[in-house]
Amino acid sequence: MIATRIPTLTIMNDAPRPMRRWIKRIAIALVLLSAVGAASTIATSSLRVEESPVGMTYTVRRGSLAVTVTENGTVESSNNKEIKCMVKGGSTVLWVIETGTIVQPGDVLVRLDQSQIEDNILAQEIVYENALANKITAESDVAVARKSITEYLEGTYVQERSTIEKDIFDAEQALTQAKLNYESSVRMAGKGLIKSLQLSREKFAVESARKDLELKQTQLESLEKYKKEKELQTLQSSLRAAEARLASFEASLKLEQARLDREKEQLENCTIVADVPGMVIFPSMAEWKSTPDIEEGAVVREQQTLLIIPDVSKMQVKVGIHESKVDRLSVGMPARVELQDDVLAGEVSEIAEVTRPAGWWTGNLVKYDTLIRLESQPGLKPGMTALVDVVLAQYDDVLTVPVACVLEDGDRHLCWVVTESGVQRRELSLGDTDDEFVIVQAGLAEGDRVILNPTVYVDEAQDAAGRVGGTEADESNDSEATASLEPTET
Repeated sequence: MIATRIPTLTIMNDAPRPMRRWIKRIAIALVLLSAVGAASTIATSSLRVEESPVGMTYTVRRGSLAVTVTENGTVESSNNKEIKCMVKGGSTVLWVIETGTIVQPGDVLVRLDQSQIEDNILAQEIVYENALANKITAESDVAVARKSITEYLEGTYVQERSTIEKDIFDAEQALTQAKLNYESSVRMAGKGLIKSLQLSREKFAVESARKDLELKQTQLESLEKYKKEKELQTLQSSLRAAEARLASFEASLKLEQARLDREKEQLENCTIVADVPGMVIFPSMAEWKSTPDIEEGAVVREQQTLLIIPDVSKMQVKVGIHESKVDRLSVGMPARVELQDDVLAGEVSEIAEVTRPAGWWTGNLVKYDTLIRLESQPGLKPGMTALVDVVLAQYDDVLTVPVACVLEDGDRHLCWVVTESGVQRRELSLGDTDDEFVIVQAGLAEGDRVILNPTVYVDEAQDAAGRVGGTEADESNDSEATASLEPTET
């Protein structure tokens, strides 16, 4: 069993117009040389490509055709643990672990400058201690204010009330005694034992004792109705003021404590450790970013991604699919991924809705990022290059011919078939293509021998090509032609 393969010579669409003419001529020449060489070595074999008096021909047969798009990609993880700078205001890198290092939880990844933070902690501790002293003083003032109320109600007020009540008792006794003396004087005056002047004095003593009793009673009433309430209000106002000051100092202390805790947290953030196991890489190895890789002495900003620890159990390949092919992609399509000596099966998991930026650095090609999910495989590492074939369509039991057999003439697609009566032109109805072979829906039958590159051997094809040779349509048609044949076994 013998197999042969004629190399693929793809004429690029984006080549300059004069260059495309030269590429077309070179491609035709190389195809002829390859075909002649193949024919000389397998002349006794029954292959699709055969030598004939009118040139190289291709025998039409039924088979399978897989329409694929092939792109280079990069392996990355779909689940990355990003190591970010959490120091407020940023900091300076003092040390960073080497990329590619395998780490375990707790291993140090990055050390940032902490001198400024240490100064901030000392200053904040002073402020915190002052706030604590104010709170302690305020707590004492509240306690004193509460004790003052208790002292008044259970001490001062009771003492004043008792004193007045005693005075009232004494005044009542004095009034009673004065009344007795007056009554005695009245009896004695009736007997002529005392003079009226003495009787008047005793009567005045009674009135004086009564007035003194009324005064004491008024003092007790004033104590109960006014003085007690006034003193309580004053003491309670002092208590509320002390409690308000305490609440203020407590809030201030809480604020200063939070600031001190944040500064201490910032100090801890200066030493970044791993919390998951894995291999440490720089962000640039995972995807394109404007942030450069960090190094010792570099100034980093807050929330900047410094390192990445990818999850190697969830790997994927990112490829850029040309805008002419991306509309044919859909999530779930199978893909074939070549990684060095390994071939893995994958599937399309995500297609970008927005194109990546195009410019001179991308050759002005517009591509859409597409993710190919891979099954867990030992040895996969981020940054590995991969060749990805995405199967856009699969056709079985179809007639196919090389695109080099087909000539575009306006809206028609033509080919030339070698028959017993000579070379005949056929108009074709074409289907899908993989840029090497094209499906023939009508115009040919299995077993037909179709001339390769008819513009080289057939005058009619040369005339048809000449009608559109100076137009962009002809060059576009030629630039899409491919003179590559699949290996054929017999």
